Amino acid sequence: MYIIGENIHIISEKVKEALTNRDREFFMDLAVKQVEAGAQAVDINLGPRKKDWEEVFPWIIEAIETVVDVPLSIDTTNVDGMEAALKTIKKAQPILNSTSAEPERLEKIPVLAKKYGAKVIALTMGTAGIPVEADARVSIAVETLIPRMLEIDFPIKDLIIDPLVLTVSGCQQYCPHLLETVRMLQYAWDPAPTISVGLSNVSNAVPNENRALINRVYLAMLMGVGLQMMIANPFDEPQNEVIHWIETKDQSTPLGRVYNKIAERIAEGDEPQMEDFDLSDADQAAIWKTTQILLNKVIYADSYLNQ
Repeated sequence: MYIIGENIHIISEKVKEALTNRDREFFMDLAVKQVEAGAQAVDINLGPRKKDWEEVFPWIIEAIETVVDVPLSIDTTNVDGMEAALKTIKKAQPILNSTSAEPERLEKIPVLAKKYGAKVIALTMGTAGIPVEADARVSIAVETLIPRMLEIDFPIKDLIIDPLVLTVSGCQQYCPHLLETVRMLQYAWDPAPTISVGLSNVSNAVPNENRALINRVYLAMLMGVGLQMMIANPFDEPQNEVIHWIETKDQSTPLGRVYNKIAERIAEGDEPQMEDFDLSDADQAAIWKTTQILLNKVIYADSYLNQ
């Protein structure tokens, strides 16, 4: 699993404070720690920075490239900010996060990525928003995103499709459709584009104590349909254990067996079954309940683990 570390994000109060104070050491330390924890790239989400983008993006790129050599993902809606960052990057091939199928962004961002030799993350979202059905999301990729890349002779190997994870709290119906979208995208084009998701989006607006569990169970499902890249928290050690168990097919522990079974069932186009779990074990019972909300079998509530 290729992990793009998500932890330099403007939503974090610590990141906001460090950015206000231009605290280079904070960002350098956070980048190094993410890479040491297993991140193979580092996402930098500072928001649009409408007033200070010309100074901020080069500043943070220079600071982080002082201490890490991995690709940097420039996560902003500010196209000028993207270019300011790209002009500064000296090391690994960067990633632009992101474009969508909306005409203005699709016109500008792939051209910018090609100019600087960057990869680009493209969202299956058009002017009408995010479609629910897997077929519709795949259609955006095949009929709009990929043709635009071919039009400008952009290498498909540098295209990353993000079919958009939305939260189980409020957008529960999207969760199973996303699994099928990931499955189908791998056969929608030859060569197949890389697929990535923002894993923690599935647990946005969920109580903190349940977020990590929801992320891990959804990750097992996504690995079952072939996901090999994600923007996620590399510091989540139980998440990294799930990745290890599934990638190595390690079933030497009860939880290893359960997570492998979830991935296997989903890979076969099936669903996890109650008999796959020892419901007398509190951890396995919680995982079973989580599969049911993610598959839209049981209506999500913040108290779902107590039901």
